[in-house]
Amino acid sequence: MTRTVPGPQALPTERDAGPFAPPRDISRMREARPVSPMVFPDGHEGWIVTGYDAVRRLMADTRFSSRQDIGILHVPYETPGMPAPTEPSPQIPGLFIAMDPPDHTRLRRKLTGAFTVKRMKQLEEHISDIVERQLDELTRLAPPVDLVKEFALPVPSLVICALLGVPYADRETFQVNSAKFLEKDVSLDEKMAAYTGLTTYLSELVTRKRAAPGEDILSDLARHDDLTIEELTGMAFLLLLAGHETTANMLALGTFALLEHPEQLAELRADPDLMPGAVEELLRYLSIADIFYRYATEDIELGGETIGKGSTVVVSLLAANHDPQRFDNPDTLDIHRTARGHLSFGHGIHQCLGQQLARIEMRAGFEGLLRRFPTLELAIPADEVKLKTDMNIYGVHELPVTWTDTAR
Repeated sequence: MTRTVPGPQALPTERDAGPFAPPRDISRMREARPVSPMVFPDGHEGWIVTGYDAVRRLMADTRFSSRQDIGILHVPYETPGMPAPTEPSPQIPGLFIAMDPPDHTRLRRKLTGAFTVKRMKQLEEHISDIVERQLDELTRLAPPVDLVKEFALPVPSLVICALLGVPYADRETFQVNSAKFLEKDVSLDEKMAAYTGLTTYLSELVTRKRAAPGEDILSDLARHDDLTIEELTGMAFLLLLAGHETTANMLALGTFALLEHPEQLAELRADPDLMPGAVEELLRYLSIADIFYRYATEDIELGGETIGKGSTVVVSLLAANHDPQRFDNPDTLDIHRTARGHLSFGHGIHQCLGQQLARIEMRAGFEGLLRRFPTLELAIPADEVKLKTDMNIYGVHELPVTWTDTAR
């Protein structure tokens, strides 16, 4: 099919259909043309893929490359101070999310043993303890409180620090830098300063672990002599960033979504056995890690369109997870829905390595919060909650909540 309409000039990000639904223009695009041409801010003519089937096929097709060192990956929004790319970027050692096989395979294989379902199950009790201790702290505070600061961010930070062997006392350093790194509208200089701050810290940490390994994932990696310090640093950066930012945003935004659906919240509180299914539905409904990019290494047919070699393709997991062709009434939160098959953890070789860990944290986090705070409610009107439309991972900046009593 030839291009008959020009695509949008930039990626729609305004949450004009409500805090949980995709932007209206994205939904319109998906209904009209699930694989749509899009003109990028730097003038590049690329594509945006929004339909469930097309997104799933694309993410399983390794001809759509994740590498940034073989072709130019154009960004669908402007970064202040960022010149338009004219050549590929150098590959960052260890950052396997931006690699293809065999490099991706070699590095990811080092971690598969660390994130087995069995190992995650063994962690479950430890994670429940972390959640309960954080909820104890919450009960000592006088409401209203910011649930992000007092619960949603500390829980996954404590878990990932314990898992990776990162001192929790250093959390302010990595939390501030990782948040700055994920902001869209900060200058290139600020973004690079945050990245350098994080990688310098992690480089020193993995160097210490190589000299004196402990019982943690970074120590396990450091024992591999075939991994360089640069590769260890890149892998640590990815694990730390992905390991706390994503789950923190899911805990906060998921609580917001449940508070906005009081009937389903009441059902979930009355029957905790519904929690695993509810977590899958929240993952689908919210899709906090939404936008990903690929680069076409050859001409590829997708969804009736020909995507030309060299094109940057933007993928919207949120749009795919709200595709009525795949999910009935997709813009409705339904904790009884069978949401299996959602794409919130991606698909194909880059599917999220820590997805079982994330599920365990969310089940424990939501279950504990609902049990201990039976009268939890928003402390401000819902339309005043500050949404993270300015970040690469969606969520809320703050979630002021209040309650009248707590349960033990």
